[in-house]
Amino acid sequence: MIDQKDIFATIDMIEQQHLDIRTVTMGISLLDCSDPDPEKACDKIYDKICSYAGKLVPTCEEIESEFGIPIVNKRISVTPIALVAGASETDDYLPFAKALDRAAAECGVDFIGGYSALVQKGMTKADEKLIRSIPRALAETKIVCSSINVGSTKAGINMDAVALMGRIIKETAANTKDGFGCAKLVVFCNAVEDNPFMAGAFHGAGEPERVINVGVSGPGVVYHALQAVKGESFDVVAETVKKTAFRITRMGQLVAQEASRRLDTPFGIVDLSLAPTPAKGDSVARILEEMGLEVCGTHGTTAALALLNDAVKKGGVMASSSVGGLSGAFIPVSEDEGMIAAARSGVLDIDKLEAMTCVCSVGLDMIAVPGDTSAETVSAIIADEAAIGMVNSKTTAVRIIPVPGKGVGETVELGGLLGSAPVMPVHPESSETFVKRGGRIPAPIQSLKN
Repeated sequence: MIDQKDIFATIDMIEQQHLDIRTVTMGISLLDCSDPDPEKACDKIYDKICSYAGKLVPTCEEIESEFGIPIVNKRISVTPIALVAGASETDDYLPFAKALDRAAAECGVDFIGGYSALVQKGMTKADEKLIRSIPRALAETKIVCSSINVGSTKAGINMDAVALMGRIIKETAANTKDGFGCAKLVVFCNAVEDNPFMAGAFHGAGEPERVINVGVSGPGVVYHALQAVKGESFDVVAETVKKTAFRITRMGQLVAQEASRRLDTPFGIVDLSLAPTPAKGDSVARILEEMGLEVCGTHGTTAALALLNDAVKKGGVMASSSVGGLSGAFIPVSEDEGMIAAARSGVLDIDKLEAMTCVCSVGLDMIAVPGDTSAETVSAIIADEAAIGMVNSKTTAVRIIPVPGKGVGETVELGGLLGSAPVMPVHPESSETFVKRGGRIPAPIQSLKN
């Protein structure tokens, strides 16, 4: 029985507290699009995406209208292109990126993810071709997103790939205005196959032919709920977050099932991550401050975030038949009004953000650093974050923007949901000799599960 108070509470969450469905993402397998002729392969990719996802946007708009639930993004994820393009007799993978871009534009989606390679244990020729094509691909397409998985708990960390990605990120930044291409590029450890969020979404090889995955969001709702329990113990705080996450996730489950039914596509997962926006009142940092921190980044921040991340998972997992993706609390600096303020104040720095990634989803995200930051420093930051993921059997990632021509204290405007990022300092001491060792950091002992 639906209570009238619950209806009014949900309306208030949508209208006043920024509750929304952050993304409905259709995952599509492109494994059957491989062809020795790259032109034929690109045609197959375009045709298949348009055939499966052609009705995604209008269907989501119908659901928005009928249920009154905002769906902010409609997206597509595809099989890692390195797996598809490897059969083609070509050294130029740029046409594959452009085929994805054209298909996504035709379908009317916001982003398409899957210009990706999985290289945690080593690189195939196709993997390396794709990685080296990323700077041009992200400069010459509009809505293509790229991700590279460089490590896993089972395989260790591929330091040759880590070193290469530092150079690729620097080149991508140089090729795009204000380094914007780097906002569409993420480097993972323990990447998941059913992530609906960009820039890291791809459709894993173990996934079905096509699938609907939904990402929910509601930092503003959690913040509002915590205002009602000021001064209460952490037990009460955790219970409040759990109950709120349950309500948020139920809405995601409803939208996921409805989209699945209308598109005749299997329902995959609900990702119950708290994904902030630059809008005031929609911040993960402000939730942590509501727990009693003067500024996000001060002592106690990691503990507060650990509580939040755990409570979100516990509450959400009871509200959906299938929870997956990343599922936790995101801390993207440029996309969170409170994080931006904390970074500008100097309280929140990269070292503290790295500590916070030990207990949340997903990693060092949307961080702007000086344009003269070396490729080796970028690689070392990736290695540190990958090590956290590898040892703790969790997904970690780095989405970092070396902003050409800008220094510490300046700001880069990225626009829309990507927000604005204060340029943060990195350590000036060199990591070059460390990065140039190459090879593979072995998997930890806890990887031996059998």
